[in-house]
Amino acid sequence: MRHYEIPPFSQRGEPIVFDTPVPAGPGGHGAGDGAISADGRTELPTGPETQWRIEHTLDDGTHIAVATVTGRQSGYTGKVWVWAPKEYSDPRYAHSGFPVLIALPGGPGFNDNYWKDPSLKLESSISDWYQQGKSKPFLLAMPVLNPGPDVHSHYWDGSDIPGQPKMGTWLAQDIPDLMRQNFRTLRSRDGWAFLGSSSGGFAGLKLVLQYPDRFKAVLASGPDIVPDSPFWKGHPVEQQQNNPLVLAQQLIARGGPDVYLAFQVGTHENRATIRAIESFVATYGDKGPIHTTLNLIPDGRHNAYTYVPAMGEGPIEWISRQLEGPVPSR
Repeated sequence: MRHYEIPPFSQRGEPIVFDTPVPAGPGGHGAGDGAISADGRTELPTGPETQWRIEHTLDDGTHIAVATVTGRQSGYTGKVWVWAPKEYSDPRYAHSGFPVLIALPGGPGFNDNYWKDPSLKLESSISDWYQQGKSKPFLLAMPVLNPGPDVHSHYWDGSDIPGQPKMGTWLAQDIPDLMRQNFRTLRSRDGWAFLGSSSGGFAGLKLVLQYPDRFKAVLASGPDIVPDSPFWKGHPVEQQQNNPLVLAQQLIARGGPDVYLAFQVGTHENRATIRAIESFVATYGDKGPIHTTLNLIPDGRHNAYTYVPAMGEGPIEWISRQLEGPVPSR
């Protein structure tokens, strides 16, 4: 019963607190009463505290939790799953922030996010990769990608499409704010990145190029490269403002800041998908501020069971080198 996480034999459904919000002290990164402090790179959780409930418990005792959240900036209400590695509760890191990966699914992207499924082993792999020196010990935020079911080609490209729910704001502002409210995070963009596959890979790629002052890297597996939601009809200007091809050109013209784009694609995926990714890398990769790497997965297919093991073969290590991690206090 514990294995299948059926209450009362498991902790499923129980409330959980990952950290305690504290009042800011001098400089905004310490406690006002001096009881809790942080190093200068770290932002302590600001609150309000989210009412998380345990959905899964992993073998190492860590928890994947879920809450329904209303974004202050977007006004959208949706589910978000979170996970903190074991190191987060290690006293050695009590004063240090952790980097955040915002993990976005493909497929319907509502009312679920498959990255929270322990059978995919994303969370346990991050822990293993950290122990192997390949990865930072990332916090994971796993929000829904779409505001409704993906039926009849109804998807939203992780964007603020006129007349539609503001899913770009949800992902780029509300989810980072949620993580800052509940966890010790890093102040600079060096602690913020996306991970996604298929349409979630597109959204992560687009948001890094759109907001390079907020996010430094993305690991995109089998992503779309251009926005093609049917809801863009009648809004060609806004569609181009959310086009990675246009955003990449603009970033190069501005001269930065530098972004790091790790791509993966399986050799058994759609040839059009492979060609589009290879074309993007050939056109924009290592041009000025845009740095890219491409992992072609032998016999790989368009699914997360292909992508997770392949991340450990180079891509997660490549983006981890570009990002900050927690610093032990002793």
